[in-house]
Amino acid sequence: MTRSVLAALASMSLASLALTETAHGQANGSNGAEPSPESVYAPPEPPKPEEGVNMGGAHFDLGVSYFSDYIYRGVRVFENQGGNNGLNLQVDSKLSFDLGKLPHPFISVFTNIANSDPTSNFEEIRPSLGFDWTIKPLQFSFGYTTYLYPERDQLETSEAYASLSLDDRVLFGGKPIPVPYVLLAYDFDLYDGFYLEGGLSYRLTFEDLGLSITALANVAYINHWAAVVPNDAGNGTEAGFFTDPEHFDGSGKLSGMQHYQVGLMGEYSLNKLFNVSNRYGEWTLRGYVTYTDGLDDNINSATLLWGGGGINFSY
Repeated sequence: MTRSVLAALASMSLASLALTETAHGQANGSNGAEPSPESVYAPPEPPKPEEGVNMGGAHFDLGVSYFSDYIYRGVRVFENQGGNNGLNLQVDSKLSFDLGKLPHPFISVFTNIANSDPTSNFEEIRPSLGFDWTIKPLQFSFGYTTYLYPERDQLETSEAYASLSLDDRVLFGGKPIPVPYVLLAYDFDLYDGFYLEGGLSYRLTFEDLGLSITALANVAYINHWAAVVPNDAGNGTEAGFFTDPEHFDGSGKLSGMQHYQVGLMGEYSLNKLFNVSNRYGEWTLRGYVTYTDGLDDNINSATLLWGGGGINFSY
């Protein structure tokens, strides 16, 4: 009996010793194995407050600008309908969600406001739903857009679109190169036609100054675009978006090269100016100067030097 008790006590002592050694090894991160050699490099430091950025799953962009004219896809909007000739306040917002390698859904709203328009100060409200998707080095975007025109309901329409561009940061490590893009839109509502646009952008960045300058250029083609739309009274038709009133023949579809456009965009970082961390969002001043001209006398396009400027917030 005494021997059995002693044997049990001895077994318990050995087990306790083994557990103590195991716990000691785990506390030192070895789990019973040989300890890892210390690295000659310092452990990575957490981001400093002035270096932080939004690493969350939602991102928001807001731009507020004034422009001398409202030019969209080469056309001075509402020129055919007696629209404004003054300054245009444009508000452009976008909320997107980062889903990792999956397409990123977004919702955006563009608004053009012109106090000089006798029909409606809110000339256009343009909501969009879609997805942005990066498959390096390609960047895809596709979605659905509705064009809402208060007090001009007969002009409202909708389209589906897709665009493709290259990510120069992936191809050339961030070195400035001309970046091409292509956009295809199909108006399946009022105009039943296609709009195709291709272009280039070339950006120079001066990081020490917080300044960047981007050269922009594009050219557009339309196909099977309705030349007429219902008029405001609802008892007839009038020239459509891409119809040149001087060459308006009252019917038919339009196809051909539509416009070309060249311009410069300057951006200046307010975060850099006021030494504010990007963790609170990126504030940028933007300025634009653009020249637009037509490519076909039978298709509507502005011939105009125009521009504007504003402020943009991204988070």
